[in-house]
Amino acid sequence: MFSFSEIVGHEEIKTHLLEAIKKKNPFHAYIFDGDIGVGKETMAKTFAAGLQCQDTHGHEKPCKECISCRQVESLNAPDVIWVTHAKANYGIDEIREQVIGTMDIRPYSSPYKIYIIPEAERMNEETQNALLKTIEEPPDYGVVILLTSNISELLPTIQSRCLTMEFHPLSSGIVEEFLRTQCQVPDYIAKESAAFAQGNIGKAIRYADASDEFVSRKTKIIELLKYVERIDVSDMVDAAKNLGAKREELRDYIDLMMLWYRDVLIFKATKNINQLIFQNESQAIAAEAGRRSYEKIEDIIQAFDRAKVRLKANVDIDITMELMFSTMKD
Repeated sequence: MFSFSEIVGHEEIKTHLLEAIKKKNPFHAYIFDGDIGVGKETMAKTFAAGLQCQDTHGHEKPCKECISCRQVESLNAPDVIWVTHAKANYGIDEIREQVIGTMDIRPYSSPYKIYIIPEAERMNEETQNALLKTIEEPPDYGVVILLTSNISELLPTIQSRCLTMEFHPLSSGIVEEFLRTQCQVPDYIAKESAAFAQGNIGKAIRYADASDEFVSRKTKIIELLKYVERIDVSDMVDAAKNLGAKREELRDYIDLMMLWYRDVLIFKATKNINQLIFQNESQAIAAEAGRRSYEKIEDIIQAFDRAKVRLKANVDIDITMELMFSTMKD
């Protein structure tokens, strides 16, 4: 578990949460909104530990040493509930059983009863409406934290009753420094991982941890993009799936494709290779920029966005990839 001082970036959010801990006055419901891997769960865990911390020596909370902090770290704190769902989306019975039906039971050993709901966008309208009353009229000790990478999926009534914390991407320099100093990643891997992660520290760590595999798969994606005009859509779908069958992996690869076409767009507008992420592929990027219109490049980038949304919504992978690559081929 991190202390707030060890969490990289998000300074305004940390300041607000530390003040809530210090004054013993947390808001009753929060939304932590940001991309997957940007640090929402780490912040929620640290905040929960800080609220429950038993330190009496005036140290910054969480102290990471007391019984309560150790319980939060091991996910065994009886009054910090990580809400789960068995299927792709939360069922209304799961929210009733884990949250609504237990909120009125006072905390077992802590000042607060904290519910953390990851992937809150996976609650449908009925489930969100069932949770609404609990958020509207919680007991004094109740705190709900909704984690989401797509706040637009949360009902306006839910949003209006929560305090929203927006987690923005960090600078590549901050991410690179974190990888080098905190993860002992070699300089060249840290630099490349930070550049391709685009401010998402979770992605940067994944890229760095699997650096050889990441470089290999990045090379295959570049080859796919360079020769897109010569490859059938079905073969492109098969090639993408062979890189990684997991949805999270496919989203990472789509992010790399988006960065490639970002470079295409930048080169078309500026002719400056120094602004490119894929600088070693400047010749291929220049060629792609020459044969694509601004409108078509934007269409392709939007197709990547739509594909990521479909993957999150559990749309069939083959259909998602086919629609995306068809836009590139049109």
